Amino acid sequence: MVLHKPGRTDSSRVGITVSRRVGGAVTRNRVKRWLREAVRSEVGRLRGVHDVVIIAHPEAAQAGLEVLRTQLGLALGQVGAPR
Repeated sequence: MVLHKPGRTDSSRVGITVSRRVGGAVTRNRVKRWLREAVRSEVGRLRGVHDVVIIAHPEAAQAGLEVLRTQLGLALGQVGAPR
């Protein structure tokens, strides 16, 4: 899930949250690493300056990096797009 608001700073900010529902500490840390890497490669899709929060769902633990990167790229492409 991706939540966003227009940013109040000069650049976009991204926060990642992975709750215990995703799994144990090792699994949560793996998902956070995957999401950080996906953000690095997909943050260019943001239009304008936004504050973005990414909330990992339990399915993220089985998804893998490439799936998360694809889904995050699609979600970030929607941020700032006219409705």
